[in-house]
Amino acid sequence: MTSLPPEKELTVVLADDHPVVRSGLRALLSSVEGITVVAEATNGREAVDETVKHRPDVLLVDLQMPGLNGIAATREVLQAAPEVAVLVLTMFHDDESVVSAMRAGARGYILKGAGQEDIVRAVRGVAAGEAIFGQNVAHRVLDLLATPRTAEPFPDLTVREREVLDLVAAGLGNAVIARQLHLAPKTVSNHISAIFAKLRVVDRAAAIVRAREAGLGR
Repeated sequence: MTSLPPEKELTVVLADDHPVVRSGLRALLSSVEGITVVAEATNGREAVDETVKHRPDVLLVDLQMPGLNGIAATREVLQAAPEVAVLVLTMFHDDESVVSAMRAGARGYILKGAGQEDIVRAVRGVAAGEAIFGQNVAHRVLDLLATPRTAEPFPDLTVREREVLDLVAAGLGNAVIARQLHLAPKTVSNHISAIFAKLRVVDRAAAIVRAREAGLGR
């Protein structure tokens, strides 16, 4: 892709756990004069490490990755390297994901499936200090900003942990949760252990009570 004019030389770190996605993004961005992909990451922890190491202009990051998710990675990156512009590229466009990304400090949010030129413009836009939102996300952001919102329950939980807790509160067992979220049963157990620790509860029943009091599981 060479139709867009060259601009300021930009460096980018790609973070996505799917090799095909990373390969496609690298091919796209590397074909544009003025953009260099300096590193790739397969999970959130690598995303933080590679970004802190290379200090790119832009971190292009997915939300759902093994270990540290994209939201947590964004927070850590911006604590260590606040000059980096974080651009989320994901399949998720629900309110919680969008709000969590914004609160973590992401400067842009676009959906996988966006056009090639839209992705390139988004990379350049966030690097230039703009707030960039894809067409399917922009109207949602405007609605969220216009609507007063109460604080989200359990802010210490990750997006995935909150999803698991919501299903626990709905009365689902670990095996069903694993199938519904496409996770390994062991991963669900690990999430639940982390939830218990963060909520300071000792068992599932206590976690369900806390979750339902906060409006989850309905």
